Amino acid sequence: MVAAIRKKNNVNIEGNLNARETLVFAHGFGTDQTAWEGVKQAFKDDYRLVLYDNVAAGKAAPEAYSPVKYNTLHTYADDLLAIIDVLEVEQVTIIAHSVSSMIAMLAAVKKPNYFKKVIFIGASPRYINDEIEGYIGGFTQCALDSMYETMTTNYYAWVSGFSSIAMGNPEKPELGESFARSLGAIRPDIALAVAKVIFEADLRAELEKYQKPTLLIQAQHDIAVPQEVALYLNKHIANSKLIEVNATGHFPHISAPDQVIEAVKSFIN
Repeated sequence: MVAAIRKKNNVNIEGNLNARETLVFAHGFGTDQTAWEGVKQAFKDDYRLVLYDNVAAGKAAPEAYSPVKYNTLHTYADDLLAIIDVLEVEQVTIIAHSVSSMIAMLAAVKKPNYFKKVIFIGASPRYINDEIEGYIGGFTQCALDSMYETMTTNYYAWVSGFSSIAMGNPEKPELGESFARSLGAIRPDIALAVAKVIFEADLRAELEKYQKPTLLIQAQHDIAVPQEVALYLNKHIANSKLIEVNATGHFPHISAPDQVIEAVKSFIN
């Protein structure tokens, strides 16, 4: 069972294996666990580190993906809980980026005793604007439909454009190029299906059930998650703290790891 789950999600355990506390790193869409290279080194001496790839990303077992099974973020949350369960590392602190933030939230609602603290980087409970409730998510349905069309007709052109815009930091083009490689490695039909699950999700109601101490890390000029979303989460997560780091784009843990390390340390210590 342990071996099967470790293979399924390409689970790796690093850092101080004798440490009392465990940090779990969870990556966002289009990346894999290597996205944490610049951050994890700061914690390797004092914590046990658990890294994994979501199904359909990185080196996760390709056969594990099913568009029917993974048509909801709850399935990814169950995967996360299974990893924590088989490794017997309850009361972990999880550092999650983008969609994995909401995956972590769902997991913490299901099994709150598995988590001590939670850190969200560039998190969003809903990406689509809701005019009725006055919610700003950053996207219209029309804009998303146009993106899906581009992904369908010319996936690799979409990858090239989206990766550079989402990463930001044009003075460091190598960052956008690296993201383009990991995003482009995903089979186009799977990337489209996963993108729809992420962008069509609405998890705002789940926030009422969520109780964990939470740090919200928000970068500036994030094309995927506007500041209004971070403020919304801060308002609706009772025990939360919002830090806006001096970084731009949707991937501050990649473009400005020192900023993220500082914020995380101030929270977990």
